[in-house]
Amino acid sequence: MSNSKSVFETLNSINVNDKVEKKNNLTYLSWAWAWAEVKKNYPTATYTIYEDVNGMFYHTDGKTAWVKTGVTINDQEHIEYLPVMDYRNNSILLDKITSVDVNKTIQRSLTKAIARHGLGLYVYAGEDLPGGETNLWQSPHRESLNTSKKPVAKKMTTIELNVGDENWDKVLKYVVANKSKGLKVIGEELKTKYSMTTAVKKEIANAI
Repeated sequence: MSNSKSVFETLNSINVNDKVEKKNNLTYLSWAWAWAEVKKNYPTATYTIYEDVNGMFYHTDGKTAWVKTGVTINDQEHIEYLPVMDYRNNSILLDKITSVDVNKTIQRSLTKAIARHGLGLYVYAGEDLPGGETNLWQSPHRESLNTSKKPVAKKMTTIELNVGDENWDKVLKYVVANKSKGLKVIGEELKTKYSMTTAVKKEIANAI
């Protein structure tokens, strides 16, 4: 049996703390640095920016937009979908999106696709779910990201989600931006944070 580390083990063991920045509630890991680390360890790694049917570098539902990127290491591709957002972490309306917005989103999406292979994955724990705080796994480097406060264990609880309540809009935005994942995956993700009635589940299904 081989004792060599997997791609995930190799990249996840790299401490990225001094490369991380926090801006307006968004976590940023340098795209150039992350890609350089991947190429140093896996020279044949490649990335893909997926175009839509019209050759655009973003995809849209007619209201907002998102990008789709993929990073392939050792013939395994991890894909990341990321909405085009403003500085307040809200989706930008389609008619307000600029090429700069799309370019920044692509770079951040690629960095997160790299994270799916292990590099800096702990940085993004709990970020993707709307209002998410849950860390479902541990990393040897995550604790030192926030040295001012010691992590406090929290009991897993769910929030009752209703159509039109204070959480509905952000949940709906998340569903629309990630609908390519499919109803089953999105439903499982939301269940870790929210309790939903049949009526709510039906509205989410309609949005997809």
